[in-house]
Amino acid sequence: MPIMEPYRIKVVEPIPITTRPYRELALARAGYNQFNLTAQDVTIDLLSDSGTGALSAEQQAAGIRGDETYAGSRSFFRFRDVVSELTGYEHIYPVHQGRGAERILFTSLLKPGQVCVSNTHFDTTRANVEIIGAVALDLPCEESKDLDSDHPFKGDVDLAALEAVLAGPEDVGLVLMTITNNGGGGQPVSMANLEAVSALARKHGVPFFLDAARFAENAWLVTEREPGYGDITPREVARKAFALADGCVASLKKDGIVHIGGLLALRDPELAQRCELLLTATEGFRTYGGLAGRDLDMLAQGLLEVTEPTYLRARAAATAYLADLAQQGGVHSVRPTGVHAVYLNAGRLLPHLPSERFPGHALALELYLAGGIRCAEVGSLYLGELDEDGTMLKPAPYELVRLAIPRRVYTQSHLEYVGEVIQGIAKDPERVPGYRMVYAPPLLRPFNCKLEPVAHQS
Repeated sequence: MPIMEPYRIKVVEPIPITTRPYRELALARAGYNQFNLTAQDVTIDLLSDSGTGALSAEQQAAGIRGDETYAGSRSFFRFRDVVSELTGYEHIYPVHQGRGAERILFTSLLKPGQVCVSNTHFDTTRANVEIIGAVALDLPCEESKDLDSDHPFKGDVDLAALEAVLAGPEDVGLVLMTITNNGGGGQPVSMANLEAVSALARKHGVPFFLDAARFAENAWLVTEREPGYGDITPREVARKAFALADGCVASLKKDGIVHIGGLLALRDPELAQRCELLLTATEGFRTYGGLAGRDLDMLAQGLLEVTEPTYLRARAAATAYLADLAQQGGVHSVRPTGVHAVYLNAGRLLPHLPSERFPGHALALELYLAGGIRCAEVGSLYLGELDEDGTMLKPAPYELVRLAIPRRVYTQSHLEYVGEVIQGIAKDPERVPGYRMVYAPPLLRPFNCKLEPVAHQS
């Protein structure tokens, strides 16, 4: 079914059209790591939906009105008012991006040896927990293990496991729920699950925060899938979610639809005071947090636009359309499809590649070689346990490839092109080679590792 994007194109940017020999050389220079490719090497960039969206005319106009006063700018107060109306939190601090908010909150709240419990920590979130000596513990729900089921809320946390951890001997310093669950296939979290988590956290006296980078997309899926929420707006659902927590961290490069910016928002004034001191020392004064006034104004406008049902409906439809194109070619993805990304099941498509040959990464690189499409692996390269020599000790439970869809950037014809490339690879998947690790850093391995291809031997 045709998708009518709810906007018209006002400015265009040329995209590079390259040949396979060019891409082969570019990938070799990049150490077979797509993060090392340059923009000029990539035709369709689905590496991330973070900071890659297109600004609206109203956001551009808001940026022109930005007030660059160092302290107490008008732009900050516009930003603060929008965030306050949305979240209900009193203490609101802008930061340069989400990981800045994570670092400040975790440093101010967690102690070495304490546990941070989540449905699934994202990679940079986990790194920020571990850097201070705390432990990141994931407790995804049992339904998340079945990639093919139609269970509507696979992003939920396992409530029984969470209660056991909170009641057990572990020193739990924080419960952090990621909405939507990016590391778990972009799956949403139900309001019923958030309500139960909130009640458990209060019962055990543990702070409860949201990683709200995709709060609007989670709210949209709640209105579509959870009984009792179909007659209220995504913005009202988001408000109810924020009301359940003690605060949030968020990369607003996602559902703020901007190129830079993040948020730390809290209820507790004492915690806010500690965070503010660290913010001022490392990010900037409390009313700009490392952002220009124009960024704050564009953020304020983006946070108004992102909960519009027309926008969210079209975005969800586009992602589902790409997943259906892959399915038609025999390539399975995590179901039901979320909003921000399609997660291809590389392990099922490439059974000839064992986990130590990184089938998710192999499929991601083949998408680049075949069509200039850049995307990210979410499998054993990202989540597996490797020794210092890069040898696999424990593989990831699934070998996935994330195709993250930038907001308001690509049209239906671009997605059809991606679908055609996926279908082409699926016609002869056994020719896709595996890869071996030749350099693995101790933290954030996907960003900095280097690999080399290994010819498949039958």
